[in-house]
Amino acid sequence: MHLTKVRTEFSMCRHTFFAFFSSFVYVPVLGLLGVMFGCKSATTTQPKAPAEAYQHTNMEIQSEKHKSVVHVPVELSIAEVTKQLNVQVQGIIYEDNSFNDDNQDNFKIKVWKRSPIIAEARDSLLFYTVPLRIWAEKAYKISPLGIEISGSQSTEFQINLKFMTRFGIDPNWQVNTQTVSAGFDWVTKPSVKVAGIDIPITGLVSRKISENLGTISKSIDDNVRKNFIIKPYIVQAWNLIREPRLLSEEYRTWLVVTPTDILATPFEIQNGKISTTIGIRGFTQTLLGEKPATKPVVDVPNLIITDKVPQGFQIGLIGVVPYEEAARLAAAQFIGKTFDFKDGIYKIEVTEVDIYGQNDKLVIKAGLKGSINGFIYLKGIPYYDAATRLLSLKNVDYDLSTRNVLVQTANWLLQGRFTKQIEQEFVFPIGSQIDEAQKAIRQQLSTRKVAKGIDLGGRLDTLIPDQVYLTPTSLVALVVAKGRIEVKIDGLL
Repeated sequence: MHLTKVRTEFSMCRHTFFAFFSSFVYVPVLGLLGVMFGCKSATTTQPKAPAEAYQHTNMEIQSEKHKSVVHVPVELSIAEVTKQLNVQVQGIIYEDNSFNDDNQDNFKIKVWKRSPIIAEARDSLLFYTVPLRIWAEKAYKISPLGIEISGSQSTEFQINLKFMTRFGIDPNWQVNTQTVSAGFDWVTKPSVKVAGIDIPITGLVSRKISENLGTISKSIDDNVRKNFIIKPYIVQAWNLIREPRLLSEEYRTWLVVTPTDILATPFEIQNGKISTTIGIRGFTQTLLGEKPATKPVVDVPNLIITDKVPQGFQIGLIGVVPYEEAARLAAAQFIGKTFDFKDGIYKIEVTEVDIYGQNDKLVIKAGLKGSINGFIYLKGIPYYDAATRLLSLKNVDYDLSTRNVLVQTANWLLQGRFTKQIEQEFVFPIGSQIDEAQKAIRQQLSTRKVAKGIDLGGRLDTLIPDQVYLTPTSLVALVVAKGRIEVKIDGLL
């Protein structure tokens, strides 16, 4: 008798067959006969649901901070320094107009700037040449042949004073210079005539000039200290950096930088410029919601002098998928989809999908009908796949309670095919969110003047997946954008 005929006759006489043997045959044997003759009853699964639990809140993720440094290159043209010195140094630089008793040299002197001051850089020092015209008058008393003759004679001559200056900056933001004399050169030498005789006074004048070189050096330092002011610009840059930047209007995402301290390298003098690099160090955050409130500061921390300002600006870009949206996307992908096993002997259809979190794993609750009726629970670790730009799952497997139930009732479902398909197809597109945030940051970093003497510019170089967090409301993917931001200060004089 063919198997198909056996199945038909068995079905027709099923009631009589069961009634006749019910008192003699155990239920397990009937179940075995049912399978042998093609009569498979569906299994109902009721595993214990994994507990919902979260290690992170939305606010904690937004509060995740990335260490960053905003570079603030400061450059000052040597030509501009020289120009300011020439503006400040005008008219009589020094004079002594008395022949009083304290003036034992009986010497009067007046000093003018003869032509513009010249400056050049050598070996990280700034060298000045100050061309001067000097008028001097010498009082005298002589007694030739016992006859006392007194009077005074004047002369004019020219010299070039030389100075060298080293630039520095104090922790309180005061620019300081250390200017010392590098000597002087005679252009014309002084002498006076007494009774028709030329009397050289070069030594006397040299001594007088040398006595006043310290005063001239101090005058140069005071002038630079007065006119080379950095701190107000740094306060502007500090407040500019703290201003929240809108990254996504749709998702109401804001970039917030919280500065903490300021570093600076020693001044360098090269390529016609006096320069230093200031680094405003702090933390970046990506916040969601209304624009964060900030209040401008009027002061900044003291400066930390360092040999090198570290590079690297990091921004956390956030991609958010609410659980409701994730469940909707998953339902569209899986509900109504049929899976078969053991060459079609077993079939299941997905009827329902729900999603929630358990610490670092995403829990998938799947409703099934067919060879299994009821619910099963799977878990997977969410991650951002940079290659596909999708929020995906890895290491998808059955929850322990579901696995224990399936071992007893539907071992065929544990062969891995179902979990692999879930893992491959359970994906959420968030690339557009990341793109939008990245584009917004690049627009914010495009070189532009934000205030007089202050330009903002920068770039993003790389995107590095960081972590996917599960919060009570959403899957949140964090991608770190690394690059460089500069706030360039110019026109300090």
